[in-house]
Amino acid sequence: SKPDKEEVKRYRLAAEQGLADAQVILGSIYADGKGVPQDYKEALKWYRLAAEQDFALAQFILGSMYADGKRVPQDYKEAVKWFRLAAEQGDATAQVNLGVMYAKGRGVPQDVKEAVKWWQLAAEQGNADARKNIKRLNGSN
Repeated sequence: SKPDKEEVKRYRLAAEQGLADAQVILGSIYADGKGVPQDYKEALKWYRLAAEQDFALAQFILGSMYADGKRVPQDYKEAVKWFRLAAEQGDATAQVNLGVMYAKGRGVPQDVKEAVKWWQLAAEQGNADARKNIKRLNGSN
Protein backbone atom coordinates (compact mmCIF):
# COMPACT_ATOMS: atom_id res chain seq x y z
CA SER A 1 0.00 0.00 0.00
CA LYS A 2 1.06 3.53 -0.77
CA PRO A 3 2.16 5.61 2.24
CA ASP A 4 0.25 8.86 2.66
CA LYS A 5 1.97 12.24 3.00
CA GLU A 6 1.86 12.02 6.80
CA GLU A 7 3.55 8.61 6.84
CA VAL A 8 6.25 9.79 4.44
CA LYS A 9 6.81 12.80 6.71
CA ARG A 10 7.14 10.55 9.78
CA TYR A 11 9.63 8.27 8.01
CA ARG A 12 11.61 11.30 6.85
CA LEU A 13 11.78 12.70 10.39
CA ALA A 14 12.94 9.36 11.78
CA ALA A 15 15.42 8.94 8.91
CA GLU A 16 16.81 12.43 9.45
CA GLN A 17 17.33 11.53 13.11
CA GLY A 18 19.51 8.66 11.94
CA LEU A 19 17.21 5.65 12.39
CA ALA A 20 18.58 3.14 9.90
CA ASP A 21 15.35 1.17 9.41
CA ALA A 22 13.47 4.40 8.65
CA GLN A 23 16.25 5.35 6.20
CA VAL A 24 15.79 2.04 4.36
CA ILE A 25 12.00 2.48 4.26
CA LEU A 26 12.39 6.03 2.98
CA GLY A 27 14.88 4.79 0.38
CA SER A 28 12.33 2.22 -0.78
CA ILE A 29 9.57 4.83 -0.90
CA TYR A 30 11.71 6.96 -3.25
CA ALA A 31 12.90 3.96 -5.29
CA ASP A 32 9.31 2.80 -5.84
CA GLY A 33 7.85 6.29 -6.19
CA LYS A 34 5.13 5.48 -3.66
CA GLY A 35 3.63 8.60 -2.11
CA VAL A 36 6.48 10.70 -3.55
CA PRO A 37 7.87 11.28 -7.05
CA GLN A 38 10.25 8.44 -7.97
CA ASP A 39 13.81 9.59 -7.27
CA TYR A 40 16.65 7.06 -7.43
CA LYS A 41 19.29 9.55 -6.30
CA GLU A 42 17.28 10.23 -3.15
CA ALA A 43 16.71 6.49 -2.64
CA LEU A 44 20.44 5.82 -2.97
CA LYS A 45 21.23 8.59 -0.47
CA TRP A 46 18.99 7.01 2.22
CA TYR A 47 20.17 3.45 1.54
CA ARG A 48 23.78 4.60 1.80
CA LEU A 49 23.17 6.44 5.10
CA ALA A 50 21.65 3.27 6.60
CA ALA A 51 24.40 1.07 5.12
CA GLU A 52 27.09 3.29 6.61
CA GLN A 53 25.51 2.61 10.01
CA ASP A 54 26.16 -1.11 9.47
CA PHE A 55 22.51 -1.85 8.69
CA ALA A 56 22.83 -5.19 6.86
CA LEU A 57 19.61 -4.88 4.83
CA ALA A 58 20.75 -1.53 3.39
CA GLN A 59 24.19 -2.97 2.64
CA PHE A 60 22.54 -5.88 0.82
CA ILE A 61 20.28 -3.52 -1.16
CA LEU A 62 23.28 -1.40 -2.23
CA GLY A 63 25.22 -4.52 -3.18
CA SER A 64 22.32 -5.71 -5.32
CA MET A 65 21.93 -2.32 -6.98
CA TYR A 66 25.60 -2.20 -7.96
CA ALA A 67 25.72 -5.87 -9.00
CA ASP A 68 22.68 -5.51 -11.27
CA GLY A 69 23.44 -1.98 -12.46
CA LYS A 70 19.91 -1.00 -11.44
CA ARG A 71 19.45 2.69 -10.74
CA VAL A 72 23.27 3.05 -10.53
CA PRO A 73 26.10 2.28 -12.95
CA GLN A 74 27.08 -1.40 -12.65
CA ASP A 75 30.11 -1.69 -10.38
CA TYR A 76 31.09 -5.17 -9.23
CA LYS A 77 33.81 -3.94 -6.83
CA GLU A 78 31.27 -1.71 -5.08
CA ALA A 79 28.76 -4.59 -5.05
CA VAL A 80 31.34 -6.89 -3.41
CA LYS A 81 32.13 -4.23 -0.80
CA TRP A 82 28.49 -3.95 0.31
CA PHE A 83 27.70 -7.67 0.03
CA ARG A 84 30.76 -8.45 2.17
CA LEU A 85 29.71 -6.00 4.90
CA ALA A 86 26.23 -7.53 5.07
CA ALA A 87 27.59 -11.11 4.76
CA GLU A 88 29.99 -10.56 7.65
CA GLN A 89 26.97 -9.64 9.78
CA GLY A 90 25.39 -12.98 8.92
CA ASP A 91 22.97 -11.88 6.18
CA ALA A 92 22.46 -15.21 4.35
CA THR A 93 21.30 -13.69 1.05
CA ALA A 94 24.33 -11.41 1.01
CA GLN A 95 26.52 -14.46 1.73
CA VAL A 96 25.00 -16.23 -1.28
CA ASN A 97 25.54 -13.20 -3.52
CA LEU A 98 29.10 -12.70 -2.29
CA GLY A 99 29.73 -16.36 -3.08
CA VAL A 100 28.39 -15.81 -6.60
CA MET A 101 30.72 -12.83 -7.07
CA TYR A 102 33.68 -15.05 -6.12
CA ALA A 103 32.44 -17.97 -8.25
CA LYS A 104 32.15 -15.72 -11.32
CA GLY A 105 35.16 -13.51 -10.56
CA ARG A 106 33.08 -10.34 -10.49
CA GLY A 107 34.76 -7.49 -8.64
CA VAL A 108 37.18 -10.01 -7.06
CA PRO A 109 39.58 -12.59 -8.49
CA GLN A 110 37.68 -15.83 -9.21
CA ASP A 111 37.97 -18.10 -6.18
CA VAL A 112 35.69 -21.12 -5.94
CA LYS A 113 36.94 -22.04 -2.43
CA GLU A 114 35.96 -18.58 -1.18
CA ALA A 115 32.57 -18.89 -2.93
CA VAL A 116 31.91 -22.22 -1.22
CA LYS A 117 32.93 -20.75 2.15
CA TRP A 118 30.22 -18.09 1.88
CA TRP A 119 27.63 -20.50 0.48
CA GLN A 120 28.37 -22.89 3.35
CA LEU A 121 27.69 -20.13 5.89
CA ALA A 122 24.39 -19.30 4.19
CA ALA A 123 23.45 -23.00 3.88
CA GLU A 124 23.99 -23.41 7.63
CA GLN A 125 21.26 -20.79 8.07
CA GLY A 126 18.95 -22.83 5.88
CA ASN A 127 19.38 -20.81 2.67
CA ALA A 128 18.12 -22.97 -0.22
CA ASP A 129 20.00 -21.03 -2.94
CA ALA A 130 23.28 -21.65 -1.14
CA ARG A 131 22.54 -25.38 -0.96
CA LYS A 132 21.68 -25.43 -4.69
CA ASN A 133 24.91 -23.63 -5.58
CA ILE A 134 27.01 -26.08 -3.55
CA LYS A 135 25.15 -29.07 -5.05
CA ARG A 136 25.60 -27.69 -8.58
CA LEU A 137 29.31 -27.24 -7.94
CA ASN A 138 29.73 -30.74 -6.52
CA GLY A 139 27.79 -32.18 -9.43
CA SER A 140 30.18 -30.58 -11.91
CA ASN A 141 33.31 -32.11 -10.29
